[in-house]
Amino acid sequence: MLVAGVDSSTQSTKVLLCRAEDGTVVGRGSAPHPDGTQADPAAWWAALAKAGDGLLHQAAAIGVAGQQHGMVVLDQADEVIRPALLWNDLRSAPAAAALIRERGGPLWWATQTGSVPTASFTVTKLRWLADHEPQHAAAVQVVMLPHDWLTWRLRGGRGKPADPVTDRGDASGTGYFSPAAGTWLPDVATAALGHPVELPRVAQPAEVVGKTGWGAAVAAGTGDNMGAALGLGLAPGEVAVSIGTSGTAFAVTTVPAADSSGSVAGFADATGRFLPLVCTVNAGLVLSAAADLTGTDLAGLSEAALAAEPGAGGITLLPYLDGERTPNRPRASGVLRGLTTHNATQQNLARAAVEAVLASLADAADLLAGHGVEQRSVLLIGGGARSEAVRRLAPGIFGVPVTVPEPEEYVALGAARQAAWALAGAPEPPDWPRRPAAEYTGPPMPRIRDRFAELRDATTTWVERTEA
Repeated sequence: MLVAGVDSSTQSTKVLLCRAEDGTVVGRGSAPHPDGTQADPAAWWAALAKAGDGLLHQAAAIGVAGQQHGMVVLDQADEVIRPALLWNDLRSAPAAAALIRERGGPLWWATQTGSVPTASFTVTKLRWLADHEPQHAAAVQVVMLPHDWLTWRLRGGRGKPADPVTDRGDASGTGYFSPAAGTWLPDVATAALGHPVELPRVAQPAEVVGKTGWGAAVAAGTGDNMGAALGLGLAPGEVAVSIGTSGTAFAVTTVPAADSSGSVAGFADATGRFLPLVCTVNAGLVLSAAADLTGTDLAGLSEAALAAEPGAGGITLLPYLDGERTPNRPRASGVLRGLTTHNATQQNLARAAVEAVLASLADAADLLAGHGVEQRSVLLIGGGARSEAVRRLAPGIFGVPVTVPEPEEYVALGAARQAAWALAGAPEPPDWPRRPAAEYTGPPMPRIRDRFAELRDATTTWVERTEA
C-alpha cells in the first residue's frame, strides 16, 4: 500500500510517494512557487497538482506539511480575501511589539502560547490586516494556515461541505493557541483582528480528517518543522540542526516550553509531544557569502577550511550578516576580528566562516537545554550539511557526536509517515527504518566557542550602547 507526503514550502511543493509499511520512496515530484513574501494560495494548489501528477492518485492516504505561520483568510463564501502573508513577511513587526505590550509583556505570551510572537507569527499578521486593510479584516470569516487550506481543498473545500481542520503542531505557531492545553485561545485572535473568527478544528495526531474526491484518506497534516522531526524519527536526546537559508535547532520533548526571552519557540510536535525550536537568520548564506569573498564556490570553501588549523589563525567571525533573530539583534551586521597580514589567507577566512556558522548554531542548540532537552547527539540536516568541512568540524564545536542522514525531503517524508499512521489507526507512528547516515566524532574545541562568545557579547554591548 502506498501513501503520499506533501511539503508545501515557501519556494516549492514536493511530493513523495512511499510504501506505507517501511517508508521506501517509490516516486517523487516537485513544482516551484512564485517568489515573494505573500502568495495566492491558488498557486500552491496548482503546484500540488503538478508535483503530485501521477503520484497522488496512487496513494491510499495523503498528509500535508506546510510552511508555518502563514495567514490565509477566507470570507463568508469561503473565498480567499487577499494573498496569504507568509512567515518571511516582516511588515507586521510593529504589530508584534504592540500585541506584546497589550498583554502585559513577554511572560504572558510565553506562559499562555508557548512563544513570544515575532513578525512571523500569524497573530501579528491579523493585527497588521486590521490596522492597514480594515475592509479586508472586516470580511474575514475563517483564518487558516497554508497546510490547513491545502488539506481543506484536498477534502473538497469550496463548493462541498468540509469544515477546516489543523493539528496542534502547526497551530502552535499562530500565537493564539496553547500548546500545553492543546486548545485555541480565540480571544487572542479576536483582539488581534477586531472581531471573532472561525478557527480550524484541532484534529488528533493520527486522525483521518476526510477523503479526497478519488477516495484517498487525508491525514491531519502539520507544520514543516514538525514534519521534519517525524520524517527524521527524532528521538529524545537528539537535537536536529538544520543549515538552510536560515538555521534551526529543535528537539522532541514531553514537556512544553515557555521562554519569556523569546529565543525558544515552544511549539507542539505532530505526535502529541512538544518541539521547542530556536531559529537563526544567518546560516547557509553566510557560507555562500564567504565563498564569494574568497573567490571560490562552496566545495572550494570546504576544502580551504579543512586546510586551515582550528581557530583559523586567530580570526573570529560574528556571522550576523543580515541582522539576527537569536540573539535578537535585528540591526546587527557581520564582524571580523583578529585579522592581520600574517593570517589573512583564503584558508583561514574559510575556516572562520565555517566555525562561525557552527558556533552560532551551537549557541542556539544550547538554549534548548533549559526546556526539557538533554543534548546527547546532533542530527545535521539541510543544504549546509553537505559540506565536508561543516560535517568534520561540527562534533568539536557542538561537543557531542554528529550524525548526518543521507539527503532526503524529510518534511515530505514526515507527512507521508503521518499519512501511513492515520491509515493504520495505530497508537504510535509506523516504525520506519532510518535513512543511512554518516557518523562524525571529534575532540571538543571549547576555545573556539569561547572566542566566539567573547566577540558576540562584546559586539552586543557595543550595539546596545550605540543604539541607546
